Amino acid sequence: MVESFWLYPLLFCTAGIAGLVDSIAGGGGLITLPVLLAVGIPPKFALGTNKFQSSFGSFTAAIYFVRHGVAGLKEIKTGVIFTLVGAAVGAWTVQQINSTVLNQIIPFFLLAILLYTFVVPKFGEFDGAPKFSRNIFFIVAGLVFGFYDGFFGPGVGSFWAMAIVFGLGVNLTKATGTTKVLNFTSNIVSFALFLAGGYVIFFAGMTMAVGQIVGARFGSRMVVKKGSSFIRPVYVAVVVATTAKLLYNAYIR
Repeated sequence: MVESFWLYPLLFCTAGIAGLVDSIAGGGGLITLPVLLAVGIPPKFALGTNKFQSSFGSFTAAIYFVRHGVAGLKEIKTGVIFTLVGAAVGAWTVQQINSTVLNQIIPFFLLAILLYTFVVPKFGEFDGAPKFSRNIFFIVAGLVFGFYDGFFGPGVGSFWAMAIVFGLGVNLTKATGTTKVLNFTSNIVSFALFLAGGYVIFFAGMTMAVGQIVGARFGSRMVVKKGSSFIRPVYVAVVVATTAKLLYNAYIR
């Protein structure tokens, strides 16, 4: 469905930038999905191909964070299980109905996150007291964010990071590492559902997958080296861009 060979270098570079940004602060889908649509891929195929290629980036970042002790699999196994369930339901649902309502509501949730980060200037810099038990938090958040990522996706990394910092009291570096493991979970499950529906373009997806791996590797290394003080401005920039793009799509275009 990609008509010109010369579009493939564009897809590779786009995915590389997205993998870099996504491994730091989320929001990679804000970059890749519009490009997939712009090169003429129909929406459901664009969603399925996007989940396929983004799985490689989130997997690369997740492995790096786990190996460097930023995310612990035993600590988040409940989150992984319930994110898997939520993503499966979300990916199945989006193939059945229109996502217009979510397009209109989600920007306001992201705007609330942005305002909170400015009201609390030390957001995510240090560990704090958890507000919920780990299992309860991951059951609820896994189902909600897993469903959202399977159904729609943009901004889910921001939602996860914000929720983990606020709910479990960990710093933004640890929250980012945990987020990528959970992102990979919802990405791979969503990809499987889109694949079953026949909505994945493999050659375009594999081209972007290579870019995702390269970008995610560089981004996750910067997170581990530079920590929360580096993540926060990138996180804010990504939330601003995501909110603006979704507001434009829902109310202006």
